[in-house]
Amino acid sequence: MTGKYFQREVLPVTALVIMECANVGLNTLFKAATLQGMNFHAFIVYSYGLAALLLLPSLCFSFRSRTLPPMNFSILYKIVLLGLIGSPTLASAISNLTPAFTFLLAVLFRMESVSFTRTSSVAKMLGTVVSIGGAFIVTLYNGPVVIAMSPPSVSMRSQSPNHNWIIGAAFLSVEYFMVPLWYIVQTQIMREYPSEFTVVCYYSLGVSFWTSLVTLLTVGSDLSVWKIKPNIALVSIVCSGLFGSCINNTIHTWALRIKGPLFVAMFKPLSIAIAVAMGVIFLRDSLYIGRGNGNNDRVLHGDVGESQGSSYGRR
Repeated sequence: MTGKYFQREVLPVTALVIMECANVGLNTLFKAATLQGMNFHAFIVYSYGLAALLLLPSLCFSFRSRTLPPMNFSILYKIVLLGLIGSPTLASAISNLTPAFTFLLAVLFRMESVSFTRTSSVAKMLGTVVSIGGAFIVTLYNGPVVIAMSPPSVSMRSQSPNHNWIIGAAFLSVEYFMVPLWYIVQTQIMREYPSEFTVVCYYSLGVSFWTSLVTLLTVGSDLSVWKIKPNIALVSIVCSGLFGSCINNTIHTWALRIKGPLFVAMFKPLSIAIAVAMGVIFLRDSLYIGRGNGNNDRVLHGDVGESQGSSYGRR
């Protein structure tokens, strides 16, 4: 195995799988912190602000680099756009749509070609159909229990009325259309400015800035939302800022440059399987085909969600 093959084929797969595993733990921390009262807008501001601070030294190296092109308006406005469409929200099984949306957008932007004579192209089209069909089944089908577990004594989940399913699915569908769009724009940026640390630094600053504006508009002069207690909230912010917003986004950006948007998107549903396994093993959640009974039980796709990522794991 040559070093070049390892770098282009083995390392991206290994890194993305590790990051999806890490995301599930970060999502669990985020959910625990928000259920204890932490404002999720403030969480995003602080975690992405911390990531930008950690990556700040990379700007000095970029400015002094002789191999990188100068940072111009074309690159900056795309990074600003990246911060707008990549502002994270909670997520669910609709993340199954991410590979499908990415494939469709990649075809639209001519990053992928469609041919019924090529096995790889047919496989991608079938995968797109399966992803969309699976997302609809998971969202709309109320199926039987697969693994019945006793409810946990202390639940980390909040109940939602059944009528919110349609609204939630609609919002999540929009969110997961933005994730592949994020991949596309990020890939374009990396072609113009191949410096992962610098781009993620600017992106983190952008997300923190835009989310700060949204927070100020929604909470007004209520300063209590900005107070972080030295408990699970602080742990969640530090871990998310370091491992999520900083390391995870940098690795995803690097993988986008090496392998392209469709390759990165294919790993998105992996976090669902990991979340389901952790929910059944550690939270003693029941496992259903489809969306279960609509209450507290874990469904086949899992409901841990994603605090960022959309994308940490841009996603």
